Amino acid sequence: MSDPTPFQPPPRTWLNKFQDAFAGVYLGVVGQSSFLVHGLALFVVIVFGVVLQIEAWQWAAVLLTSGLVITLELVNSAIENLARATTVHYNAHIDRALKIASAAVLVAALIAIGIGVLVFLPPLWKLLS
Repeated sequence: MSDPTPFQPPPRTWLNKFQDAFAGVYLGVVGQSSFLVHGLALFVVIVFGVVLQIEAWQWAAVLLTSGLVITLELVNSAIENLARATTVHYNAHIDRALKIASAAVLVAALIAIGIGVLVFLPPLWKLLS
């Protein structure tokens, strides 16, 4: 018996790659209630940034941490989908992987909150006092 030929995906253009990436964002967001929370938080952050007229470096810090949270949420969604495709039975290794992926989102969100406090609290305090 001969070795099977390895899978060779067809060549893809850059346009195809970007289409797949945008489809991935859509698939990662649809049906995930946590994206509603992250989306609302991002909206509030943008409004606060505009109203409080934060500086460019502060925008960079806020948008970088917000992007990190959303990116990790997409990775978490991908791992959840892969886990569902792998087995319908309980698997301790998959359970641990899902918990670790969720923890990554939590850690990023807590760091984003900390940076938000550092960026927004001083100008908010100044505005209110």
